[in-house]
Amino acid sequence: MNLIEVNDKKSAEEFLAVPDLIYSSDQNYIPHLRQDIEKIFDPKRNKLYKLGGKSVRWILTDPAGQSIGRVAAFINPKTVKSGTHPVGGMGFFECINDKKAAFLLMDACRNWLIAEGMKGMDGPINFGERDQFWGLLTENFSSAPSYGMNYNPHYYVPFFEEYGFKNYFNQLVYWRDLKVPAQEIFVKKAGLVESNPEFSVRGMKGESADDIARYFLEVYNSAWGGHEGFKEMRPEQAKAIIKSMKTIMDRDILIFAFMGKKPIGFYISIPELNEFFKHVKGNLNVWGKIKFLYHLKFSKRHTMLGIVFGVSREYHGHGVESALIKYCGDAVVPMGRYKDTILTWIGDFNPRMLKVIENLGTVLHRKLTTYRMFFDEGIPFERHPILGGQKKDNNSEH
Repeated sequence: MNLIEVNDKKSAEEFLAVPDLIYSSDQNYIPHLRQDIEKIFDPKRNKLYKLGGKSVRWILTDPAGQSIGRVAAFINPKTVKSGTHPVGGMGFFECINDKKAAFLLMDACRNWLIAEGMKGMDGPINFGERDQFWGLLTENFSSAPSYGMNYNPHYYVPFFEEYGFKNYFNQLVYWRDLKVPAQEIFVKKAGLVESNPEFSVRGMKGESADDIARYFLEVYNSAWGGHEGFKEMRPEQAKAIIKSMKTIMDRDILIFAFMGKKPIGFYISIPELNEFFKHVKGNLNVWGKIKFLYHLKFSKRHTMLGIVFGVSREYHGHGVESALIKYCGDAVVPMGRYKDTILTWIGDFNPRMLKVIENLGTVLHRKLTTYRMFFDEGIPFERHPILGGQKKDNNSEH
């Protein structure tokens, strides 16, 4: 087997093509958009390079020259300091069912990160934000993935665990049938805040993109900014987020709660894009865009993807979360456009949010796992800290 570094257009194309071999007979597989992956490794479009980030990619070929695997290693300057030891990342791993081949790819990442001064690596993760390409699928290999979420064969799990990776945290993805009414506990809790005449909940139909960005910014910063390690969001960031959603957003499922004119909570969902991207075969070129826009406009929608849910800290415990969920059942379901919802992954380090989601009557739909390993076995391994400062059992896998 031969390990080849990606350093030209031909090898970059081959890197993108490797999954075609791995998933050739998998009916559930929907490829990531090649354009999404290309921009991750483009120094002109990924700002992490300007901040000092580094990356390297490899493809693995068999003796006949056929590509049988790929992987990337990287150093994210925003996350390299994890605890007291610098940790790099590996991701975009694909490989045939061959342990020797898999370990060759992992060795390449390990050796490169050691040479760069790293003491450990997380994987499989993204060279960027956690909202895409993050974690290894470890439960539910029988349904199609959501847009941006990793999907892989079951045999990847022993590859990672036998190599020495340990469970850093689990990423839990929940599903809910929208026809099932909100549970009584949510109705009661919603009543606490709904009795206030100043309180309201509504979708964003008729609202300008600038107003939506302003509402989003205010709730985000009140809910997370400067808290639990989250930095405050800047107005230009909020505008960029809403602008990026312009083509795909359905304003009826961008749900905000208000106290008077002040936004105090949101439940942000988008259509499940893989219902449309499955028609473009992983390539959003000109023809792919035409097919995507056609299906986005004319194909029936079944699933909405909940991407973020938050309430201003001063209104925690007032029933706002319940009112947002109740509104979805009262106002969105009767529109008939969506049958169910998938809630984007929630880390097992966030017990408060998991409790809210589980009380909603959801079903655990799939689980992904973010793994970590230290190169020196003498470095103690600890799982991801629990939000709120609670202690997590380092031996827990669930």
